[in-house]
Amino acid sequence: MNAPHPTELQASPHSALETPVARPAVVARKASVIYQAADRPVHALSEIDFTINRGEFVSLIGPSGCGKTTLLRVIADLEPITSGEVLVNGMTPSDARERRAYGYVFQAPALFPWRTVLANVMLPLQLIGRSKAECEAIAREQLGRVGLAGFEKKYPWQLSGGMQQRVSIARALGFEPKILMMDEPFGALDEITRDKLNEQLQQLWLRERRTVVFVTHSIAEAVYLSTRIVVMSPRPGRIVKVIESPLPFERDLSIRDTPEFTRLAQEVREALAEGHQ
Repeated sequence: MNAPHPTELQASPHSALETPVARPAVVARKASVIYQAADRPVHALSEIDFTINRGEFVSLIGPSGCGKTTLLRVIADLEPITSGEVLVNGMTPSDARERRAYGYVFQAPALFPWRTVLANVMLPLQLIGRSKAECEAIAREQLGRVGLAGFEKKYPWQLSGGMQQRVSIARALGFEPKILMMDEPFGALDEITRDKLNEQLQQLWLRERRTVVFVTHSIAEAVYLSTRIVVMSPRPGRIVKVIESPLPFERDLSIRDTPEFTRLAQEVREALAEGHQ
């Protein structure tokens, strides 16, 4: 069998898919975040209530400053909550982080330019004490999953922006996390590259069926990728609406031309407008 093209993620060989098992991966109960500022407190999040089930692809969408990234960082134990509760796989975010229950992909790839692609993916595994041989085997496997087999000896500056972000995704997958958190990973890319990576990420989710929590400003991106879309209001960030996607799990970019896609995008757009009122 031919190896995948370096610009493509490997698609699932299966066409029949099961509905995600309705067991909670992330639960938030009245979670609020207040930052203490010099003049007055900043209410970033206000009483967030939602549940993300295992195997779902959930997008958080809303205007700039609505708390999408703050919410993602709370789930990842990168920000403390002021009140309320957040559980990740039944644990506190801190315990989930210590058990490496999730992988996190930032807006920028954050790769070390002096390390090769392979060495960048190996680094987190080396830091937790895995053997060099094991780290290399895992890193090569993950690079293959994101279509970068053959690029192991390249340096980040020799790759396009989209390829760098795929290295970042491979690094996050190295721990075999049950949850993948992604903070606008394609926001800085051109539209053509972004579309391609959207398609590749959707195929990767289709095959792996990990839980994904994805932050975006793009309605089209949220609609294309998600099984559910969480629409947030301007600060203080609240959940305006949670929208279930009627689209089939198996998708390609042509689905964006369908009436179902257009209707769903309009529903998200109206919910965003409602949040501003």
